[in-house]
Amino acid sequence: MDDNLIGPFHEVPFAAARTTTTDTLRMAARRHHIPVILEIDVTRAREAIGRARQQGGDDVSFTAWAVACVAKAAAEHRRVHAVRRGRRSLVLFADVDVSLAVYRRLTTPAGSDAGERLPMPYVVRRAQAKSVEQLSAEIRAAQTLPLTPGEQWLDPRGTAPAPWLLRLGFAAPHRLRRWLYWDRPLGDPWRVKQTMGTVMGSSVPLTSKSGGGAWAIPRGIHPLIVVLGAIGRRPGCVGEEIVSRDILSLTVLFDHDVVDGVPVALFLRRLTDLMESAFGL
Repeated sequence: MDDNLIGPFHEVPFAAARTTTTDTLRMAARRHHIPVILEIDVTRAREAIGRARQQGGDDVSFTAWAVACVAKAAAEHRRVHAVRRGRRSLVLFADVDVSLAVYRRLTTPAGSDAGERLPMPYVVRRAQAKSVEQLSAEIRAAQTLPLTPGEQWLDPRGTAPAPWLLRLGFAAPHRLRRWLYWDRPLGDPWRVKQTMGTVMGSSVPLTSKSGGGAWAIPRGIHPLIVVLGAIGRRPGCVGEEIVSRDILSLTVLFDHDVVDGVPVALFLRRLTDLMESAFGL
């Protein structure tokens, strides 16, 4: 090996918990998700959040506000986050549980800081019934939770089996791991709801200086996936005037196995109305 061709480098451990991410992506490739790309005027919402911060009130996050809008619209159009039960029925839930990726501090077995933060899903329960302030506080609190060695996200209690059992599972072939662990919860709508919710929310924290859009099209196993993309400053119509507006690039993926175009269109129209009117702020 020629060190002059390789240059400086260092290795870091591959967290075993990331095996759940690779498993999820492999299973997501088999889902019949249809992406919808939107542009939504969020000027009023950003102005309201900015005013609240200037006045020294609660620190409201844009992501929490977006979750409030998505949960409100999904609660009114339950079909978009329905979960299939076998070949004969769908389960439509009244409450909207939203799974978000929050960065949590990884700890060593002794409980000290391991010097790494990992994105781990956190499920916001009954999001449609919570205010934007409550959602913001809950998400901030979730970010402060330490991530213990071997902890697993897909568990209703938020913890995993014994570390040795997890290590054995992570080392097993994917097909065996799927048969032993994944098939059971994913085949039960109530367990899906309990362990990972019915909606996945994510974001790509970008701000487009040129004013152009930037969308992300992810993979996932939830029936409804919503991803916040870039926010660009572009001209828009307000009444008879053309003014500069904040335009959000938004991606929505829906599972075509459980919902068709008309219910999705109604959901998207409601979501757009909520976001453009700065719902909850």
